[in-house]
Amino acid sequence: KELLRCSEELKSEGNDHYRARRWEDALATYRSALGRLPKLKSIPQARSPEKDSDADESLLQGDSSGQSLNEDLRKQDEVTPLTEEEAQVAKARSVLNANIGACYVKLGEHKEAVNACTEALRDDPNYIKVLQRRAASNEQLNTWSSLSSAQEDYNTLLGLVPESSNESREVQRTLQLLKPRLEVAQKRETTEMIDKLKGVGNSILGNFGLSTDNFQFVPNGQGGYSMNFSR
Repeated sequence: KELLRCSEELKSEGNDHYRARRWEDALATYRSALGRLPKLKSIPQARSPEKDSDADESLLQGDSSGQSLNEDLRKQDEVTPLTEEEAQVAKARSVLNANIGACYVKLGEHKEAVNACTEALRDDPNYIKVLQRRAASNEQLNTWSSLSSAQEDYNTLLGLVPESSNESREVQRTLQLLKPRLEVAQKRETTEMIDKLKGVGNSILGNFGLSTDNFQFVPNGQGGYSMNFSR
C-alpha cells in the first residue's frame, strides 16, 4: 500500500510535467514512479477485469496511442487470478508504462515507445490506447518487421472496438493504407539482403575467378528452381 501511494504521488508529479510539455522531466518522473512498484512476475498471471482508464490517461488522449492485445498475452488471462492488491499494482504499472511510452512518442523515440507499450501490455493485454500507440510508433519505424507488428496490433484492435464504430472504420482504413507500405518494405529489405549475400558470395567466388553472376536460378516448372552455370 505504501509503495502504491508513493508511486501514485510521483505519477501525479509526472502528469504535471507532461501537461507543461516537459517531456523529459515527465519521463524521468514516471520511470521513478515505476521503480517504486514490484516488477511483473515472470510467471504470467491473469489481470483484474478492471481496465478503465484513470484521470491521467485522459490527458494523453490526444496522442496517437491506444490499447491492444497479442495472442501470447491473451493466455495470461487463463492463469491464477491476481489478488486485489496485485491487481492494483498491475494496473498502476501498466498505466505508468503507457505514460512512459507517450513521453517517448513526444520525444520522437519510437523504438523506446514500442518497448514501453509492450511492457504496459504485459499487465493489460486489452489496453486499447497502448495498442494504438505501439502500432503508430511501429509505423514510424517503417521496417518490414515493425510494419508487420503494426498490422498485427491493428487487427487485434478490430476485435476490441465495436464493429460499427468510428474507431473500427479508422482502423480498417489504416490497415488498407498499411498493406502497400508493408509490401514495399518487404521488397526493399529482401533486395538489400540478397545484395549483401551476393557481396559475400562474390568475395569467396572471386578467389576462383567466378562471381554470383555465373550462377542463374530459373523456374523448373515444378514449383522449384534449377541452377545454371555459365562463364
